[in-house]
Amino acid sequence: MPGDQSGYDEAQAQHGDRRLAAFAFVDIVGYSILMSKDETRTHARWMTILNDVIRPQTRMHHGSIVKSTGDGILAEFPTARDAVAWAREVQRSVVPAAGEAAGTEPPVALRIAVNVGEIFATPDDIYGDSVNLAARLQEYAEPGGIVLSEAVHNLVHDLPGIEVRDLGRIELKHFEHRVRAYAIPPLVRGISVPAMRRRVTLPSIAVLPLENLSSNRDDDYFADGIVEDIIVSLASLRELLVISRGSTLRYRGKQPDPREVGAALGARYVLMGSFRRTQGLMRVSTQLCDADSGASLWGDRAVVPPDELFDVQDNIIDRIVTGIAPHVRDAELRAALRKRPDSFTAYDYTLRALDFITSLDRERFLQARDYLQRAMDEDREFAMPVAWAARWHSLLIGQGWSADPAADATKALDLAGRAIELDRRNALALATYGHVKSFLFHEYDTAMVYLDRALAACPNSSLALILASCTLAYTGRGAEAVDHAEHALQLSPFDHGLEYYHSTLAIAYYVHGSFEEAVRWSRMAADVNPAYTSNLRYLIAGLVALDRIEEARAVAADLLRLEPDFRVGEWERSRQPFRDPELKARHVERLAKAGLPY
Repeated sequence: MPGDQSGYDEAQAQHGDRRLAAFAFVDIVGYSILMSKDETRTHARWMTILNDVIRPQTRMHHGSIVKSTGDGILAEFPTARDAVAWAREVQRSVVPAAGEAAGTEPPVALRIAVNVGEIFATPDDIYGDSVNLAARLQEYAEPGGIVLSEAVHNLVHDLPGIEVRDLGRIELKHFEHRVRAYAIPPLVRGISVPAMRRRVTLPSIAVLPLENLSSNRDDDYFADGIVEDIIVSLASLRELLVISRGSTLRYRGKQPDPREVGAALGARYVLMGSFRRTQGLMRVSTQLCDADSGASLWGDRAVVPPDELFDVQDNIIDRIVTGIAPHVRDAELRAALRKRPDSFTAYDYTLRALDFITSLDRERFLQARDYLQRAMDEDREFAMPVAWAARWHSLLIGQGWSADPAADATKALDLAGRAIELDRRNALALATYGHVKSFLFHEYDTAMVYLDRALAACPNSSLALILASCTLAYTGRGAEAVDHAEHALQLSPFDHGLEYYHSTLAIAYYVHGSFEEAVRWSRMAADVNPAYTSNLRYLIAGLVALDRIEEARAVAADLLRLEPDFRVGEWERSRQPFRDPELKARHVERLAKAGLPY
């Protein structure tokens, strides 16, 4: 790619011409990888494209090549229309060849960005912020595609045959404000561009010793115990890399800059805090910081009587651990959204998928499977996307969106089993396997074995607890199901899939016979996400159990709007989860009584 010109010589630029111009950056996708595989052939192929396509098209569109580097060019044109027409013709000539090459040899695919603005021009080069902006925009083009700045789009949007997609406002390196951009998609979709295999890069965290603000040095033992348990608990989550305690002891008694810690230990996040004992109270304060920016992402403070310290130590640790995990995941998702798609790791793809899954918007939900597949292709030994793919199939069936529930159930079980093979202590994989066995195959005893293993591997996994609650409810153990669901909700009160937690607690209360509580929690789940159809079925049954038939019929109408093909008989045969025949019969009867078609 042509180099970043943000450091251009101001004095040199001032001696050049200042004018308005249109210009384009061209970059070869994966140039260094292509060169490492076959330097001679890659150079020859690029020279052919440059001499047979780019140079002739530049002359035809009244432009000039300002700079040619090893892996790209910078070209100038008199108008934005000339620049865009040129870019389209270049890609039209290069992209088909790239598509045909896929499967035989790595293709040479181009990214092009077009901008228009004021420049400084010398005999050898052009300079200015608008040129820098084009260089950065190019990174957001798909292989074989074109990205336009907002200024260019406003000038060319009426060109015949042009298909443009609004990318919204995106962040560009070295630019203070977001800029709006538009994409012209490639003529050939899914070009297989060269890529080095990237191992999954999990977020790393350093847990520093708590600073003792008390005068009593004997209190250090308490702080050390908390830190040790936090490290062990975080390590069991399996989606964080935790820096060893031996590496963080050097910071005892200090409150260093998180950026210093991150640079020294290679951590992306830093947990730091303090504790103070006063007469009658102990205060423990913690904050999670971004090691790159030093910004605080999350904070918590626990205030407890000293005589209860050991009784509440586990609760303090639970609050800290379950506060860290979702905030790290949110921060990692925000970072992933700023990346170019071809720079995603398996973890990034998985986070994008989770964002789509929890929305329960059908279109986005279906797209999530593609992201999970990309994650699995990116790193075939990473258990997390495999486990979530299993969960995806389970939810697909539960929502009534599966065209072949039996095939999807088998796929869910196969994926969950594969995830366990990849990581036998992965709580998500174990819990998902157990839930699939219970919900889709009605093998409840086997299910509980795997759910118990999941909780042994990670007692702080709120998802494992909530899935265990489901199976306990399916087997009629309502009181235990309530306990598990309440504990899960305490661990993850702001979970992205909160409707699932509320609905599971509703199922637990429904099985327990506490129908008022069941309806209350189902209503809360519907408030969070009215598209979660499984929840509506339990809300309907709970209302009928309370003889609130008109309310139940109204909810039934909502269910049929979301799932128009729902039939009680089909659901009873393929998706009803209860083991106890009497519980199953009552539930089916209540759904029918609300007016749902059989």
